[in-house]
Amino acid sequence: MRKQKGFSLIELLIVVAIILIIAAIAIPNLLRARMAANESAAASSIRTINTAMVSYITAYPTVGYAATLAALGGASPCTAKSTSACLIDNNLAVPPASGKSGYSYNATGGAATYEANAVPVTVNSTGTKSFCSVEDAVVRVDSTGADTTGGCSKLPGLAN
Repeated sequence: MRKQKGFSLIELLIVVAIILIIAAIAIPNLLRARMAANESAAASSIRTINTAMVSYITAYPTVGYAATLAALGGASPCTAKSTSACLIDNNLAVPPASGKSGYSYNATGGAATYEANAVPVTVNSTGTKSFCSVEDAVVRVDSTGADTTGGCSKLPGLAN
């Protein structure tokens, strides 16, 4: 009788099947964790935009709130002025077309009001909730992930 060297085909198939079962369990959990991280980053970014808007109107009271996110940012090295206030990182002020952390951001402002929005780039893939805020600085959430532009003040606030 010969000594067997290596593994039989059946043993290898069993190992591969076990690895696939573990992967089938782990991958959905990984995707949910990534979406939760994206949502947390989006809520934090809306808070950052709120703080920047208050700082902007304090620094430039004759202008009002910043008209765009780009007006809150500024390229490095940054010199503060009403068109580039250097209050937020340029990655948030001018995010790439693919978004930042799975979300696309938008902010519009005027003399007495502003609205900031964070919407998932792909609903149920990069995030499931959208976030927004107005001049009361309460971060609001829409659990459907829909674009909240124009209807932010009607949404419930995010619990701390």
